[in-house]
Amino acid sequence: MDFLKTCLFLIVCALHPISTAVLVQGAEHRNMFSERGCCKRQAHFIYVGQDISGSPVSVDVGVCRAICGGTQRASSSHGPGLPGFSKHSSMLEYLRSKKVRERGAPESAGHVPSCGRGSTCEPAGRRVERVLLMEGLREVEVIDECQCELKLEQCVRMPALKTYLFETPYETVIDVGKCSSSTAFPVGLSCVPVKFDSALVETPNKIDLITTVGACELKLSCYRVPYIEYYYEVVQNSNGVKEEKIKEIDIGRCLGGCATGNRCVLRSTTNPEQCLMWEEGASSSCVPLGYQSHVFRSRHGHMRNILAISSCHCQQ
Repeated sequence: MDFLKTCLFLIVCALHPISTAVLVQGAEHRNMFSERGCCKRQAHFIYVGQDISGSPVSVDVGVCRAICGGTQRASSSHGPGLPGFSKHSSMLEYLRSKKVRERGAPESAGHVPSCGRGSTCEPAGRRVERVLLMEGLREVEVIDECQCELKLEQCVRMPALKTYLFETPYETVIDVGKCSSSTAFPVGLSCVPVKFDSALVETPNKIDLITTVGACELKLSCYRVPYIEYYYEVVQNSNGVKEEKIKEIDIGRCLGGCATGNRCVLRSTTNPEQCLMWEEGASSSCVPLGYQSHVFRSRHGHMRNILAISSCHCQQ
């Protein structure tokens, strides 16, 4: 009997480390899953104006949070103002100390990117909410849900679903498209739309025309895209007879954004994605730089000169 008890005890002791390792591995797997699964939509309200009764209207447009697994610092070290700033004598001293902390703190010690290094937390779907305000009808884009998306090294057009007339008999989902984003693109170049398509949305009152992204290319932040217009042109053929033809002119358009000068000078110590203070700078616009002249005779016999954009640049 004692021999059997001894054998049973030895078997239990031998199996204990194995079962413990299995439980630990399971716990680690669950922790990793929970970290990967925290790319989710969070509430983010914006004020859009006053409704027709005069009451203020705020809409939860949502925001995708890509950081999880971090622990918040004790609030006792912060004052009633900006987090972590009250214990420093000046803003400059705070920014210097914050930069030193960020260099020295490993990624695993604080917040962990939930989607991994090769992915980002992006909206998986949006809808357009229509809000009736004092000044008229306003459309507000609302994030429905979020998901982890791979960071592509190529500039390509990606699907982007948007729902119009949500929860109505006219509800329509359209792939409006978007351009991929990556840090692998050359400095100064961005993946931007260069071709546009259109889609129709039926409403109780009319047909709305929705502009969608057709194609994307790597361009400077301020760039030119084709924009075709047609005119009637009167020409003489080889027999000296006047003929009326359709003249196609690519007058072009300037798109993209120029550096606005807005920079974040103070971020939250508990959430690096949250900017607490912005530094405003001079804004600039993307405007035509060069042009070409297209001269022709109209169907009424007048000479017309149509200017077409040949290049664009940022102008203060």
